[in-house]
Amino acid sequence: MKKERDSLDQGSTPLFTALMEHARRRPLQFHIPGHKAGTGADPEFREFLGDAAFSIDLINIAPLDDLHHPEGAIRDAQRLAAAAFGADHTFFSVQGTSGAIMTMIMAVCGPGDKILVPRNVHKSVMSAIILSGAHPIFMPPEIDERIGIAHGVSVSTVKTMLNWHPDARAVLVINPTYYGVVADLRAIVALAHDRDIPVLVDEAHGAHIHFHEDLPISAMDAGADMAATSVHKLGGSLTQSSVLNVRQGRVDPRHVQAVLSMLTTTSTSYLLLASLDTARRQLAVRGRELIARALDLAREARDRINQIEGLYCFGEDGLKGSAAVAYDPLKLTVCVKDLGITGYDAEQILRERFGIEVELSDLYNILCIVSPGDGEEEMRALVEALEALAAEFHHQIGQYPVEVKTPVMPLLAMTPREAFYAETDTVSLQDSVGRIFAEMLMVYPPGIPILVPGEIVTEASLEYIREHMNAGLPVQGTDDPEVRRVKVVRRPVEELLRI
Repeated sequence: MKKERDSLDQGSTPLFTALMEHARRRPLQFHIPGHKAGTGADPEFREFLGDAAFSIDLINIAPLDDLHHPEGAIRDAQRLAAAAFGADHTFFSVQGTSGAIMTMIMAVCGPGDKILVPRNVHKSVMSAIILSGAHPIFMPPEIDERIGIAHGVSVSTVKTMLNWHPDARAVLVINPTYYGVVADLRAIVALAHDRDIPVLVDEAHGAHIHFHEDLPISAMDAGADMAATSVHKLGGSLTQSSVLNVRQGRVDPRHVQAVLSMLTTTSTSYLLLASLDTARRQLAVRGRELIARALDLAREARDRINQIEGLYCFGEDGLKGSAAVAYDPLKLTVCVKDLGITGYDAEQILRERFGIEVELSDLYNILCIVSPGDGEEEMRALVEALEALAAEFHHQIGQYPVEVKTPVMPLLAMTPREAFYAETDTVSLQDSVGRIFAEMLMVYPPGIPILVPGEIVTEASLEYIREHMNAGLPVQGTDDPEVRRVKVVRRPVEELLRI
């Protein structure tokens, strides 16, 4: 396998090249899409987007291969990607990393199968668990009490859960977290593999980490069996394009392809696929060089931010224990709570006064992502805006001490699938206390559920929800977009717990 990888030309782009050659031939198109290389599109949109983009917005005709059954250019592009990411097989996803995550879980878990997952997983993990009927065994992540964010799960937690649930079909971990922190993935993989249990990795925020030695270890390098990776986040492809990397052995790649096909549109976007092909080339050929420059910019910005009174941007000092052994310096988590404002307040100020959009905000922090697309000018503007922000609220430093609150982990009384499809009552949010939740409720971004179907609602959960809503943060996921009324399982908790 290694010999085959080394023989591949990472400077080539099989799919993108095939698309360009096809566009140059300008065949008469008696097939969809109906815009016919842009001639049938809205003129303003066509002028804005450009004829080149429309010319390769095509479908799975024979010369361009088929993502559902790749035998030509897509197959070759995926082989190059596998070699670049250190995988045995790589599958392109036009359903984002959410589609890749759902594929991972549904490829190894069925109804009733146990899967160990951190409680701070993305909503796509819970969607896959509902669809598959799997039984989640939640693992508590370690919490940074200073800034109120969840890290990974500790090695001891994974070991304990594996001892308690030796019949688990898979272990899922996050590498890195949204905030850029990674746990001791090698040790976790070794624990699971000692029991012949596959390890699945949500690597949505780690498309770049394989390509520079100063970044945390990637899932494939750590020996994981599957990793869903958002190339569009920090790898340079178009939004919604991702890859699913697979290590053959405990996982059958043919079955992975079949499950991915079930979850993927048959009208696959060749613009997205081409962007994956070209992003892989850039990462493989120039990734280290580009990432090195971005790392220099991010490190300098972190140092400058930490010199601003009232702000804190964690680095090595935030790493403690096996749940936080390394971090991605390209993630700048800026804690603003000492200024007496919320992260959401800071996000709005940066948007309205400085024209800066951040990745996300929470009650205490904003998250800014640095990539090879940034330069000195952009970083200078960010730091200067943060300096101005801190100066405006400097008088509040120490005046409004903030107690950092983190969510409690509710008791799971039913599997998420059972609760989601159960007979339900619709009640006010307050009246849901003591009932079994039948929906998903989260702050997005980051998309980590506060409540999932099957969990018993507590007053502590409602207090956490209200605090986010009062701060203006985007609480969502329920049928009622205003989250005034929610669905709960009709059967009483007491009746279920007696069973």
